[in-house]
Amino acid sequence: MSRIDRRDFIKRVAAAAASTVAVPAMASAAGRSAEACAEVESAVVVPETAEREPQSRLIVPKADGLPITGAFLDEISHDIPHQNWGEKEWDADFRYMKAIGIDTVIEIRSGYRKFITYPSPYLLKQGCYMPSVDLVDMFLQLAEKYGMKFYFGLYDSGRYWDTGDLSSEVEHNKHVIDEVWEMYGSRYKSFGGWYISGEISRSTKGAIGAFRDMGRQCKEVSGGLPTFISPWIDGKKAVWAGSGDLTKEQAVSVAEHEREWDEIFDGIHDVVDACAFQDGHIDYDELDAFFEVNKRLADKYGMKCWTNAETFDRDMPIKFLPIKFDKLRMKLEAAKRAGYDKAITFEFSHFMSPQSAYLQAGHLYDRYKEYFDIK
Repeated sequence: MSRIDRRDFIKRVAAAAASTVAVPAMASAAGRSAEACAEVESAVVVPETAEREPQSRLIVPKADGLPITGAFLDEISHDIPHQNWGEKEWDADFRYMKAIGIDTVIEIRSGYRKFITYPSPYLLKQGCYMPSVDLVDMFLQLAEKYGMKFYFGLYDSGRYWDTGDLSSEVEHNKHVIDEVWEMYGSRYKSFGGWYISGEISRSTKGAIGAFRDMGRQCKEVSGGLPTFISPWIDGKKAVWAGSGDLTKEQAVSVAEHEREWDEIFDGIHDVVDACAFQDGHIDYDELDAFFEVNKRLADKYGMKCWTNAETFDRDMPIKFLPIKFDKLRMKLEAAKRAGYDKAITFEFSHFMSPQSAYLQAGHLYDRYKEYFDIK
């Protein structure tokens, strides 16, 4: 339908209105049919609406950040509520992830203390609880269905958090790594690698030896599949999650961070292929300085430099809610400027999924799609 200018439109509508009043009387007097009346009425021209669909009008360049292509699967957590999904909901979430370009999913951990994600013969003998569903098997099947790679996250007994000693994690995972590869690794093409799930920062006692032992075993049993870690930067926002504090005074400097992680990378680079530093513990104006160091160290030791783009907000006293889009955007843009190799996120299903229990998560998904121009 052609557009007409506003003044012409007003004239024509007025004329048409007069016609619709006059037509019935004229038709009756002249003996014209009702069809003739309808003909006159149909001559009224209705213009195209001047309104448009509401949309975000971005005033920053689109797609100027590193896109997220990997996501943790946080089914065993201790500070984020469960959504109690079954396979139907997980299948839908894999579809949502695939739609925005995610090609890698990472089980955050295969167990935490006594709760586990698969019927582990070894861990059940250690007093762990029997899970109602084999989540590892389900995730591997869904990864194959949607053409993704699945990284298996190692077991976390909780002893390290209680004692600062990583030796228990090494001992438990000696058994877990072997049985998981036997149960799933040789069966699924989607089994793409390993996540050494111990979260550390700076010079954690025994970290180099523990990561070397676990990384080496993962590679040996699986024929060299890749491994990665996701430590945190000991920045101003690296506070205990159970506290009401948002920042701390004693934060690592860029120089200290570089010196300490140079030592750690030197000790693990032959068995750990990538490092995805968590990006939420430093302020937004510190991103470039720390990211530049991370990339330089990774390049020095031949490791891939990923970013763990947290999609939950550390700047609020309520822990934890989906992050404001601009905060996520700034972090992804800094990762692109630094030349990072990949962006993964903790954690899509709670903080970015359209079917999350948090309404804000679906809105973050929509803003992300607009920014990266994903239809």
